[in-house]
Amino acid sequence: QVQLVESGGGLVQAGGSLRLSCAASGFTFSSYAMGWFRQAPGKEREFVAASAWSGLSTGYADSVKRRFTISRDSAKNTLYLQMNNLKPEDTAVYYCAAVLSRAGYYRRADQYDYWGQGTQVTVSS
Repeated sequence: QVQLVESGGGLVQAGGSLRLSCAASGFTFSSYAMGWFRQAPGKEREFVAASAWSGLSTGYADSVKRRFTISRDSAKNTLYLQMNNLKPEDTAVYYCAAVLSRAGYYRRADQYDYWGQGTQVTVSS
C-alpha cells in the first residue's frame, strides 16, 4: 500500500536550517507529483512547495520562496524540503503528499490523494 513517511523535523533557532525527507513506498514514485504542506496550531493546512513528477517543474508559497527548496531523488524514492533561514512563523507540522500525475505540480491540498503522518518543525526566536 502507499506509504509516505516524513522525517527530519525538530527544534531549531531562527536563522537555522533543517532538511525534511519523505520516504515513499508502494507506488511508482516517478509517476507522481509531490508536495509539502504545513499546519500550525489553530490554522488551516497550507501549501509550502510542490514538484512535478520529473522534478524539473516546482512551485513555492510566497512566504518560503528563496528560503526553501524542494527536490526529489527517484533512485531513493524520496522527496526533500531544504529549509534555510527559518523563522518562528515556519513552526508547524509538515506533511508530504502525493498524487498520480505527469501533468505538472499542484498547490491545493484537495488535489492530493496520499498523505504522510507529518513531522514537527519548531523554530525558536
